[in-house]
Amino acid sequence: MSSLTHFDAQGQAHMVDVAAKPATHRVAVATGRIEMQAATLALIESGTAKKGDVLGIARIAGIQAAKKTSDLIPLCHPLALTRVAVDFAAGGGGVPQVVCTATVETVGPTGVEMEALTAVQVALLTIYDMCKAVDRGMTINGVHVLEKHGGKSGSYTAARPAKG
Repeated sequence: MSSLTHFDAQGQAHMVDVAAKPATHRVAVATGRIEMQAATLALIESGTAKKGDVLGIARIAGIQAAKKTSDLIPLCHPLALTRVAVDFAAGGGGVPQVVCTATVETVGPTGVEMEALTAVQVALLTIYDMCKAVDRGMTINGVHVLEKHGGKSGSYTAARPAKG
C-alpha cells in the first residue's frame, strides 16, 4: 500500500507538489443516491415541488460544487475543469430513490476524483434541501468513485457489487 501523500516527512499536512507532473487528460466518474418516500419521488418526477425543478437545480448545484472543490477541501488543488456533467436516474430496484452520477474532466497534473465526489454530494444535498419540507427521513448513501482515468496511476474502475 502506498503512503499518504498529504503529509511531509515530519507528519505535517501539506498540499502535494504537482509541478513536475505532466498534464494529461483526466476523467473521474462518481455516483451516489438519495433514498426517500415514494410520494417524495413522485413529487420530484412531476416537477411540482414547491421550490421548483428539483433535479434541474440540483444539477446546477453539482456543477458549481465541482468548480469550488478546492474551496471546500483544504488540500485540493484549484483546477481548470474542462467538463462537468451531472446526471440523475429516478426509481431503481424497488427503492424510491434518485441516483446521481457526475463526470468531471480536466487536462492537468492532478486528478478530478474529489471534484466528481463533491459534485455528487452537493447535488444530493440540494435534493434533500428542496424536499425536506415533505420528507425529513431521506438518506444519502453509496457515494463513491466509479472510475478514474489518466495520470501516472492509470485507470481505476470500482468493482461492481453483486446484485442480491
